[in-house]
Amino acid sequence: MKVLLKLAIRNLLGAGLRTWLNVVVLSLTFVVIITGQGLFRGMGDQAARASIEAEYGGGQFWHPAYDPYNPLTIQDAHGPIPDQLLPLIASRQATPILIIQGTLYPQGRFLPVLIKGIDPAQNILKLPSATLLNAPSPETKPPTIPDEIPAFIGTRMATTARLSVGDTVILRWRNAHGAFDARTIRIVHIFRTIVQSVDSGQVWIPLPYLQAMASLPAQATIITLAPGTTPPSPLSANNWVYRDLRFLLRDIDQLVAAKTVGATTVYLILLFMALLAIFNSQVLNIFHRLKEIGTLVALGLTRRQIVLLFTLEGTLQAVLAAVLAALYGYPLLSAFARTGWKMPEAFDSFGIALGERLVPVFTGGIIIGTVILIMTLTAIISFMPARRLSRLRPTDALRGKLQ
Repeated sequence: MKVLLKLAIRNLLGAGLRTWLNVVVLSLTFVVIITGQGLFRGMGDQAARASIEAEYGGGQFWHPAYDPYNPLTIQDAHGPIPDQLLPLIASRQATPILIIQGTLYPQGRFLPVLIKGIDPAQNILKLPSATLLNAPSPETKPPTIPDEIPAFIGTRMATTARLSVGDTVILRWRNAHGAFDARTIRIVHIFRTIVQSVDSGQVWIPLPYLQAMASLPAQATIITLAPGTTPPSPLSANNWVYRDLRFLLRDIDQLVAAKTVGATTVYLILLFMALLAIFNSQVLNIFHRLKEIGTLVALGLTRRQIVLLFTLEGTLQAVLAAVLAALYGYPLLSAFARTGWKMPEAFDSFGIALGERLVPVFTGGIIIGTVILIMTLTAIISFMPARRLSRLRPTDALRGKLQ
């Protein structure tokens, strides 16, 4: 085996420019595939992390009628908070959120919105609920609704409604009895987040006020658990449905999977080009080196060893390509991982939690998996033309004939 390895290295380096062209193309394939996989991994991690911090926490209990993709369910998606969850809420390990539909009237226009009530003292979600701390806590009796209700909104909502901090605007809603009412809200804070699902078309006000406004005392739509909190058993409480992070993040996982599959086309084209070049090189080597092969067989090498020699020569091109890719790819990808990729403004409206910069994540699994995949394919492509040598007779090889 040692002799075959030395022969393979000598023959590979002796091929000169043809070898290095194959190595360069194959190294580009390494770098492009690792870069693409790192971008999609970074996109998924960034979106999942931001969604957990701003919306999902450690999981959620949903009212059985609640469906975030069907606005027609919002009107009936509320109910008394289950007794099993009250200790978690009291110990700040869970926070209830009530959601009702409403209409905002900024500057003579009207905008349909979701009114969300949140505990001003909660610290589970990274939302500026502390700006509402003048409101009563949800443990007290239903408060009197003030003439001017404090509220905070996101930057997307502020842009759509053309509102700034300190502005007042009329908010209308319908309570549980079907009666419409309206109050003035004052924007006390505008927060910036990459999670569009807690920003666009939403107004956040103190939970006690919203419960009193909607005539829904001690009721909620969803209850978000703190990260690491164990949900009470059984997981369904008073028919409320527990949604773990795997369920809540499945849209992000499916999107990343779809994007990864779509990028596979580019990977296949690059791999096809690189592997086709190696295949052609192997075929040419076999035809140009028949007399050399016959001499090696006559000197005692078996047909199996000859096949292994040519397979080694092709596989070593992938090894050289991996080394070359590491030489120029490591500094490039390291800089890319530090600076990230500035996202166009249009991506802000795509519905996925992406920030101003997409930072790729290059894990050991991505790098090692890519290297193993390309080396395996290279070995197979190198073996395919070489297997014909297993039927070659030494006399035919010395005469330059190949059946």
